Amino acid sequence: MRHLALTTLAVLTLAGCASLPEPRSQPVMPEVARAPAPEARPCPKEVPADARCFTGEDAAGSFYWIALPAGWEASRGVLVMHAHGGPADTGPARAERSLEDLQRWAITVRAGHAWAGSTYRRGGYGVTMAAEDTERLRQIFVRQFGQPRRTILHGQSYGAGVAAKAAELYGRIDGQRGPYDGVLLTSGVLGGGSLAYEFRLDLRAIYQHVCRNHPKADEPQYPLWMGLPADSKLTRAELAARVDECTGVRKPAAQRTPQQAANLAAIVKTVRIEERSLIGHLNWATWLFRDLTQLRLASRNPFTNVGAMYTGSGDDAALNRAVARYAADPAARAELDKDSRPEGRLAMPVLSFHAIHDPTAFVELQSLYRDQVARGGSASRLVQVYSDEREHSYLGEAQYPALFTALLQWVDRGDKPSPRSVLALCQGFEATYGKSCRIQPDYQPPPIDARVTPRPH
Repeated sequence: MRHLALTTLAVLTLAGCASLPEPRSQPVMPEVARAPAPEARPCPKEVPADARCFTGEDAAGSFYWIALPAGWEASRGVLVMHAHGGPADTGPARAERSLEDLQRWAITVRAGHAWAGSTYRRGGYGVTMAAEDTERLRQIFVRQFGQPRRTILHGQSYGAGVAAKAAELYGRIDGQRGPYDGVLLTSGVLGGGSLAYEFRLDLRAIYQHVCRNHPKADEPQYPLWMGLPADSKLTRAELAARVDECTGVRKPAAQRTPQQAANLAAIVKTVRIEERSLIGHLNWATWLFRDLTQLRLASRNPFTNVGAMYTGSGDDAALNRAVARYAADPAARAELDKDSRPEGRLAMPVLSFHAIHDPTAFVELQSLYRDQVARGGSASRLVQVYSDEREHSYLGEAQYPALFTALLQWVDRGDKPSPRSVLALCQGFEATYGKSCRIQPDYQPPPIDARVTPRPH
């Protein structure tokens, strides 16, 4: 079995120059030296027609795409390294994944920046692994196209957790500044896997108490933190059908039976999630939990709901008496924390952006990350911006070039942004990218305990 603890790659001993924009001379990872050169490919239609695109596979098994805007030159250009979200796929790496990311984030190239994104060497969970794979691709880029004037690390969703980890792994190398000049975190799953994912154990336990069909009574029983037995053939479509049978969640509210409506309300009110995200969260709490606990943590449980007192079900006393309880394996939790939990030590500016009504990554995770950064002594290097939107994967388009501009002004000139200054930049980009600025400059998210049922740790 492959555990989360991975052999530290040679990049952790790299040296970098403190002065910029002079190139930083760094020995490459061994896998970079063995990697074939990227191959030129036609760009997808979402990217400007005059851009140049390249793709390849590195020696560790990660696939990648690279896109360069017309006229891009390393000596005066910006490279945005993209750490993708998920991890929805739990099998081998798919080459198509990086292409899909480039298509979604073509705004980066349209804004004039080079873009590079890795699939990571495999699907499934592994934050440090993904940070290493992203850094490896950065080195491949530099080897092929030169040292950019600035390098920004952009993490989206789960990838924001990857970027937050990379900001600490590569922030300083041998006492000198590392390869990334700034970090942009969007729609971030932040705070580390044990804290950010634990509510999905609540979901599995409460869903099973209410619906009793995942697993069904005539199926093999298992502790719910396992996600699913390794040999189970259950499909996502079959799970969705079970959820719909119990809750009617895929039907209009008027077509649900009274029992379905009551079941659905008990689940979403107690776990504090939106109806539209129920099946998605259950998918992660099934297949991702199987990958995380069985393949990465040697069938050990990093989550606990011992001591959690659930409210909102309609009969909380009965729920709390009967719901399944699980205690975390301390070693498994420590291993997951080592892989994914930030220490809050930042050596470069970090700008974070999050929708207030994000149905997938709760906005309260930003409070968790803010507190971690404050404890790490780096509060002055973090700025958090919020928009009044209800989406997760992609928000109002004009906001992204504004965020890149604000971060680069902070890096280049020391002009630390504020939510209000980012809003002003965004409004200036609306003529090009459409009216899509939804930034709320005075918003502050509640603490994580306002969304996730607290428990003693």
